[in-house]
Amino acid sequence: MAFIKLYQQKLKENYAFLDMLFKERGIHWGVVTKLLCGNTIYIKELMNLGVTEMHDSRISNLKKIKKLNPNIQTVYIKPPSKLNIKKIVAFADVSFNTEIYTIQMLSQEAKRQNKIHKIIIMIEMGDLREGVLGEELMSFYEQVFSLPNIEIRGIGTNLNCLSGVMPSQDKLIQLSLYKQLIEVKFNVKIPWVSGGTSVAIPLILKNARPMAVNHFRIGEALFFGKDLFTGETIEGMHHDVFELFAEIIEITEKPNSPTGELGENVAGNTYEIDKNVDLSQTSLRAILDFGLLDMQPQYLLPKDHSITIIDSSSDMTVIDITNSDKKYKIGDLVSFNLQYMGALYLLNSDYIEKTII
Repeated sequence: MAFIKLYQQKLKENYAFLDMLFKERGIHWGVVTKLLCGNTIYIKELMNLGVTEMHDSRISNLKKIKKLNPNIQTVYIKPPSKLNIKKIVAFADVSFNTEIYTIQMLSQEAKRQNKIHKIIIMIEMGDLREGVLGEELMSFYEQVFSLPNIEIRGIGTNLNCLSGVMPSQDKLIQLSLYKQLIEVKFNVKIPWVSGGTSVAIPLILKNARPMAVNHFRIGEALFFGKDLFTGETIEGMHHDVFELFAEIIEITEKPNSPTGELGENVAGNTYEIDKNVDLSQTSLRAILDFGLLDMQPQYLLPKDHSITIIDSSSDMTVIDITNSDKKYKIGDLVSFNLQYMGALYLLNSDYIEKTII
């Protein structure tokens, strides 16, 4: 069985880096745990670091967090669906919202459960995913701020999640202005202005964040140390908190091109033979014990840079080891660094063992 390792010390150092970054600037922050797919072993590791606020888009994951530690503040980071209102009030202390009808249902359910449910009103700022339009924000706020058992914890926005719109100082200033307008018009205080996710960290490092933006939701930077503007690793952080290991179950010298009539494979793809390739050429191929049920191969980065990933079927992945200086044999482990989506697929797979080092 292939397995994924989490390196405890690297995670600890990434967390310490971010915690210092935010505390020095008076910023509140929570860890986005959706990458962990509810894995309790890894969630406990976050709790051991001292994380007090966890964000997720799956109610089942928030339920696990609350079971492990009821004192963790849980945040549901997408607009609630009607069918899940009861569970959201039960297991999420805070939820992101964009619809008055939904907030009215949350209010009614919170009253039934004798709870105060906190909400963050999400504002559309160009990425065209969830968010109230800016010109409708005042009217929206007016309709929800007096609902019973609802506390408006803050306003926020999501960028770079759908259309790839990057955060900028101008956009965060605009978000700050919405806070000021609400506070002046309704004579209230908005505790949080939630300025986004890991993609905003470069702005924080450059001190380009407006002071009013005082809350962030961080996942990818914690686990991958990545600057999402440049694609590089942030200085002082680790990119390899996670690592995949897969066992070689076959090694054979085989032709470079298939033979026979070609049709679609299991993934719906059709192999095209390169007419410039010498069909008599061969390569040394190895088969690994994981496949498309577990991940998508484009998100894997072999640590042995001479290896080429050829393709995957449902349960197996074929690699070319012809150019490797290492003399691989049956039973050897091949290791991979992971991109964010690669880790997400693997952690969601029941067929990949999860371990801690």
